[in-house]
This record gives sequence, structure tokens and C-alpha cells, in this order.
Amino acid sequence: MNLFDLPKILPEEELFETLLPDQGVLIERIISTGQVSPPDFWYDQERDEWVAVLQGEAVLQWENGSEQRLLAGDWACIPAHKRHRVSYTSKQPPCIWLAVHGRLVLNP
Repeated sequence: MNLFDLPKILPEEELFETLLPDQGVLIERIISTGQVSPPDFWYDQERDEWVAVLQGEAVLQWENGSEQRLLAGDWACIPAHKRHRVSYTSKQPPCIWLAVHGRLVLNP
């Protein structure tokens, strides 16, 4: 599998693909084409998450109102329970994320 190979027709919804089954660590590819978190929705995840933008761009918004713009090659480590949302993803090119979920942060 190649991380940059996209389906010929992208669905309207964000596409989540598990690359390696979850045996304590989940690795997935996410393809976004303009999707954002619903208004007033905040992720509050049980596990740490490391994300990298491989193509396109995205903006993460933190509960305190600050934002982090991610361009291709940029990454962020989100500790468990750090409330955040996605406020922007590029449509063209599609935003391709690589996400790793698990117990990753030793000192959040």
C-alpha cells in the first residue's frame, strides 16, 4: 500500500483507514477533503495521538482558542484528554494524515 494512493472517487465523508490493527497502538491514514469538526464539538480522547500531515494542510484548534496550522511534513502530538478540534482541511490537494494512537506521551 502507498500512503499517497487515493481512491478514484473520494467519499463525501472523511475516510479513516486502519493500516495496522490495534494491539495497543493504532496506526491509521485519514483522508480529508474539506471536512472539519462539527460546531461546538471537541475531541477528548482516551489515548495520546501523534498526527502528521503528509499532503495538503490542516488546522487544529485547541480548547484555549489557539490554533496550529499543519502543512505537509508538519506533525503534532496530542496528549490524552487535551481537547481539540479540526477547524480546516484542504480540499485540493486532499489532506492526507498519518495518525498513531496509543500511550505515547510520557510527560504531557
